[in-house]
Amino acid sequence: MAPEPTDILVLAQRIERADLARLLTLFGDMIKYVVDVERGVIAIGGELHADAEHVLLEHGSRQADLWGANYYPGRGREDCIEFTSLINIRPASGNRGMQVEAPAIRERIRALTFTLVGSGEPF
Repeated sequence: MAPEPTDILVLAQRIERADLARLLTLFGDMIKYVVDVERGVIAIGGELHADAEHVLLEHGSRQADLWGANYYPGRGREDCIEFTSLINIRPASGNRGMQVEAPAIRERIRALTFTLVGSGEPF
């Protein structure tokens, strides 16, 4: 089995600003992350949502509880989260596209993002 990627952090408490800045270097203005909506943890960083998803599964998360999103610092509370990821496509669960469709899940992602990552504040 491959070692756990060092560019993916599992958050149960607020990320340090320096760590957030370091993770931004991959894409420049955006960071990919996956939220476990039941356990209240986030895996943030990496090139693919599937990488962060894998890390959470290795840490005991259930597939059905994991949802991918993108975080954009500096865009403010309303525009800092993009609820889009290939891992969100799950027709059997009623989510047919890349966007998280259920309002309750979107709200849980938003709340955890604001608590553990940020609410779109500029650097």
